Amino acid sequence: MEVSGINYYEHVLDIRRVIEEAQVQNCDEALNICDLSSVERKFRLWQQQLPRIKPYYAVKCNDDSRIVQTLAGLGVGFDCASKNELKLVLDCDVSPERIIFANPCRPISHLDYAKQRQVLKGTVDNEFEIYKLHKHYPNSNLIVRFKSEAKAAQCPLGDKFGCDADIDASALMLLAKALDLTVTGTSFHVGSGCTELEAYERAIKKAKNIFKFGELLGYDLKLLDIGGGFPGSDDEQFVKIAANVNRAVQRHFADERIEIIAEPGRFFVAAAYTLVCKIHAKREVRNAAGKLDTVMYYLNDGVYGSFNCILYDHQLVTAQHYLEGAESLPTFKSLIWGPSCDALDKISENLRLPNLNRGDLLGFPNMGAYTVPIASAFNGFPLPRTLYFRAI
Repeated sequence: MEVSGINYYEHVLDIRRVIEEAQVQNCDEALNICDLSSVERKFRLWQQQLPRIKPYYAVKCNDDSRIVQTLAGLGVGFDCASKNELKLVLDCDVSPERIIFANPCRPISHLDYAKQRQVLKGTVDNEFEIYKLHKHYPNSNLIVRFKSEAKAAQCPLGDKFGCDADIDASALMLLAKALDLTVTGTSFHVGSGCTELEAYERAIKKAKNIFKFGELLGYDLKLLDIGGGFPGSDDEQFVKIAANVNRAVQRHFADERIEIIAEPGRFFVAAAYTLVCKIHAKREVRNAAGKLDTVMYYLNDGVYGSFNCILYDHQLVTAQHYLEGAESLPTFKSLIWGPSCDALDKISENLRLPNLNRGDLLGFPNMGAYTVPIASAFNGFPLPRTLYFRAI
């Protein structure tokens, strides 16, 4: 059943059935299968594991309007980095109080738009930005962002954003105080795709020290933003991280009057998307003895399209085939290429797959994070269409 562009299913979304009904094998473009109920399940998991911390979805991760609308309907807040992201969220009837302008270095026209729409919360990590805010948006609520990186993260961010927690944060608050600006909290980001459990404890402890200094200056600090980094395709890892966060919050921020938020992106959307691609060409590579060494497959999507996550998000993708009874078939070393004429367009190598043929399909799960917003039609190859699903 389809209503307003959304297809409904019972119990479990059957990818094979979707492929058949969508006649993917008869199409030359790839297909995104988006399960909006996966997003809703992630929200319930968040509430269960991190009940005190309100999620502000990082729009940059996937700005699909249906994703934003779904999260808006759940009451989630939003982490925006630009005027266009602010507009996208505000157009979904999200109040400005549910938005944090979490880009420490913003163009003036974007600040003007935030001022016009009364988006007060915004991050800052250097003195030049504080002077800019003093001139263009003096009524905004400053959230001092400090650096506290995980030792292991998919995408470290500390080289670009965040001030030194021990020296610069206090200096920035002193400057803000001298300019009669309001500082309402502090924030950090341990790095996207964090795998170090202790990273949040370390950062939250630094945040507590910043709160103490702010209080000495007479500031009423009431917001802690613990950033993102939460995994989207490994719920067990997320539960472990949540337990560490909860312990650290209880130890350093037991006062319930302090609002604590986070900026999850991939947590909500990574598992919601499965990308289905068609093999449009094939090549066999043999060794000097004539024995088959590697099978190369050329797909209708690549690193300039949905698989840009390999280049920009350092993602390791996994492939699954849809052959019946393939469990008993021999597998071969396989190399998967995208459709463009660029040799950089390599999706994966050293996979073990059965001997597939032109026209066969490959599915790639967990393709919802840092894919859709960055994809381009490079070399003239179209972007995937998207079908949306929700459980009844």
